[in-house]
Amino acid sequence: MARDTPRSHTQLVRNEIEAGNIGRLADRLLRTSVTNKGNWNGGWADILDLVRGLPAAGSDRLAQALLDRFRSLGEESEVRHNLLVLFGLAGLDLPGDPLAAERRTALERLAESPSYWYANRYDVLAEAELAAGRTLPPAVVAVFRRTAMDAYRFRELADLANKLSEPVLNVGEEWAERAMADATGPEEQALVEHALTATAARPNAAWDRRARTLIDALGADRVRTSVLSWLALVGRPRTLPLTRLLYGPDVAHAYDPYNANALRGLAWLLSLLPPHPETARALGALVETSLKKVAGIGPRNPKVANAAVNALARIDGEAALAELARLGTRVTYKGTLKLLNAALDARAEAMGLGREEIEELAVPAYGLTEVGRARHALGEVTALVDVHGTKARLTWRNAAGKAVKSVPATVRRDHAEQLKELKAAVKDIDRMLAAQSERLDRQFLARRTWTYAAWRERYLDHPLVGTLARRLLWTIDGRTAGYADGALRTLTDDPVTEGTEVRLWHPVGHETAQIVAWRDWLERHAVTQPFKQAHREVYLLTDAERTTGTYSNRFAAHVLRQHQFHSLAAVRGWRNKLRLAVDDSAPPAVRELPRWGLRAEYWIEGDGGEHHEDITESGSYLRLRTDQVRFYPIDAPENSAHCAGGEYEMWLRDGSDPVDPLPLSGIPPLVLSEVLRDVDLFVGVASVGNDPTWQDGGPDGRFREYWSGYSFGELGESARTRRALLERLIPRLAIAGRCTLRGRFLHVTGERHTYKIHLGSGNILMSPNDQYLCIVPKAGPSSSPTGYLPYEGDRMLAVILSKAMLLADDTTITDPAILSQL
Repeated sequence: MARDTPRSHTQLVRNEIEAGNIGRLADRLLRTSVTNKGNWNGGWADILDLVRGLPAAGSDRLAQALLDRFRSLGEESEVRHNLLVLFGLAGLDLPGDPLAAERRTALERLAESPSYWYANRYDVLAEAELAAGRTLPPAVVAVFRRTAMDAYRFRELADLANKLSEPVLNVGEEWAERAMADATGPEEQALVEHALTATAARPNAAWDRRARTLIDALGADRVRTSVLSWLALVGRPRTLPLTRLLYGPDVAHAYDPYNANALRGLAWLLSLLPPHPETARALGALVETSLKKVAGIGPRNPKVANAAVNALARIDGEAALAELARLGTRVTYKGTLKLLNAALDARAEAMGLGREEIEELAVPAYGLTEVGRARHALGEVTALVDVHGTKARLTWRNAAGKAVKSVPATVRRDHAEQLKELKAAVKDIDRMLAAQSERLDRQFLARRTWTYAAWRERYLDHPLVGTLARRLLWTIDGRTAGYADGALRTLTDDPVTEGTEVRLWHPVGHETAQIVAWRDWLERHAVTQPFKQAHREVYLLTDAERTTGTYSNRFAAHVLRQHQFHSLAAVRGWRNKLRLAVDDSAPPAVRELPRWGLRAEYWIEGDGGEHHEDITESGSYLRLRTDQVRFYPIDAPENSAHCAGGEYEMWLRDGSDPVDPLPLSGIPPLVLSEVLRDVDLFVGVASVGNDPTWQDGGPDGRFREYWSGYSFGELGESARTRRALLERLIPRLAIAGRCTLRGRFLHVTGERHTYKIHLGSGNILMSPNDQYLCIVPKAGPSSSPTGYLPYEGDRMLAVILSKAMLLADDTTITDPAILSQL
């Protein structure tokens, strides 16, 4: 029989037991503990069963022998834990429980662990504590519960977890601790306990019946108030830290998986209450919080997000429908988005409307009584809500009509509930404006048309959407019109008062002179568009693309940050699969265009793999390399290639024939332009060439040539649009005399040096000898120093202008990181 195997050790232990030699048995168990290194799994578990099955007399003698050997070991010995486990089985009846302190210490060390390898058999130590009449610390209870969820096939651990009924939720999350503190009575405790049973995708009838009984006992308003106060704390930093393992996920920002079931149940409970705006708001926030990305995990907990979506789908009324519509434009996680689409489609079918119509009708006014504005009288004080751009602002006027900076004391005292609702409405407006702006920006390929009356109601005169629609250009019965000075107007400012059919205007198909004229019109009327429309890039077929015929290499050979690209692609309606450093294949990034019967593909592959610094802790590539853009019929078989690179091949099923890519010359110009604009956005935002700290070429200098070529190379379409705008903006700047546009750069003359800011990457060269100057822009949105801009959303434009303002006055720079380079 081979030695040092579970089977051989088990037989040797059995021999010693049968011989009745307890001393030699203890020595044998000690050697076994050294061999298995604490892994009491598989065949090693048979040894524990043998120890557990000893008669009482033999068990006591073995416990004493193990105790003697335990005390002979040093404090740092790795075998101590194994002997504690064995002693926990044999020494339950030993007088004085001699290793109780050591056992408690071992368990307490678990408190900061997310979970443990169940074969280490901490459950034996826990059972020994419970048998001694002691309870486990709440943080340790949480560890056992979390581990039991991972090791669901391990019966002993599952049995232990079922015994641990207190505390009802795991400690360590602020929302759970608040819920347990609030649930002091038996009815409240029963409510939380019932929420914990939400382990299915949807509640069944029995779950709902029990929930309604509990709600009736407490009262719907009381349940809503309590649950909403708990959900408001979800996602906050943990109250008890957990140790992140090497190459493990970021457990500090993850949900506790045991408590996550309760969150699902709380969402279901809310769906059984009478509809209320705060309920819909809280469920929408829960969806977004649950889908936030966590390193090593991905979305925090899609099951909780899905439960909140299902809850919203079960709630009648405008507020829930509005949240579903808003989330439908914001959520990119595939599983949750599928549920949102199903919920919206079901609402549309129930109301006898199309999906697009339901999304338009779902947008509430949030208390706005005219486009972008509302007045609320609170006693002698007036609250004003005004929309500026994509943000709402709440201001105050006193009884004399004078503006005051802060909330008046009388409002805080006498109108607290109305104040709370106003502040919530402002946040709702901000979220919905961002969602509607993104939805409108994706409408160019939707081929959507409206009757004039419906369009005015849902867009131009809608209290909220009107703040966006009145900053866009529209085609009304073939005439282009914009909104200014209280009316729709043509290019010559003639009013447009009626029409039949309306569609969203796009520059494709219009003469350059007309496009420029509308840009002048917007500037003359100080209209800032919510996204690029009049200044939108147009991507026409190039000679190179006519030569290649069926594919475009315009955005090939770039190096992109994979996760940033993945997020951008999802926001723009593309379907993409993260490339993992494994032996697997994946389809290209795909945008399906059902209204056109087309599928656009952007071919990509993982970069690196042979270098550990090219891969995340969860095994995905940090970077991608890009290749062709192609178009296929929407029902063509899918292409795929190895994640690490290689030729794309069409996956043919059931003997189907391959389908050739479509000639680019046959793709409608609007479709070609919008698809290539998306791809240009991916490259322009996610390229490593945009990173000012990569002048050394990144890891091992491997990307130096690419970085230099991108950072200071030829301008893409979006950068050329930026340059054209700067030609108009720079003369208005206070530093105009120090700025000159030359080719790819904005030249800025300072006192110390002359600087060249690249109009694509924003990176800087300075005299003499084009020395590189690294200035890292601050994170977050950048405000323009110029005042008026014709459109929102071009952060690089704001970065370039901010750098120009800084460098034009370079003698006042105080940042040591910049000064050291000057």
